[in-house]
Amino acid sequence: MHRRSPVVAVVDDEEHVRFALHRLLRSAGFEVLVYGSGSEFLRHAAASAPDCVVLDLHMRGQSGFDAQEALAKAQLSIPVVMLTGNDTRENRARAIANGANAYLTKPIDDEILIDAIVAAIRSRGSHA
Repeated sequence: MHRRSPVVAVVDDEEHVRFALHRLLRSAGFEVLVYGSGSEFLRHAAASAPDCVVLDLHMRGQSGFDAQEALAKAQLSIPVVMLTGNDTRENRARAIANGANAYLTKPIDDEILIDAIVAAIRSRGSHA
């Protein structure tokens, strides 16, 4: 029986970041869905049922925290890997307290990101 590739949603308001992450994650064997905002992702999250979401913390409009809290409110238990270019102790603590599986700073090391995604998916009890 053929197992499907894990599906990873990438949510970032910067097109070049979405493009780079899409390319990286596809080459690592993931199916990748890309969204330009947290609200766009949330409109599709239940139906697309990704195995993990890579979520930018600072986006125009809805922040990564807002999207993370909306996922919890909707009772969608999708593992979150939070990315930020503006690392603070407070942001890290809030992301982890809100249930993020990983909190990584930009620029992202490719291997660390892929390892964090695999660990997040495994923590959910899925395949990787």
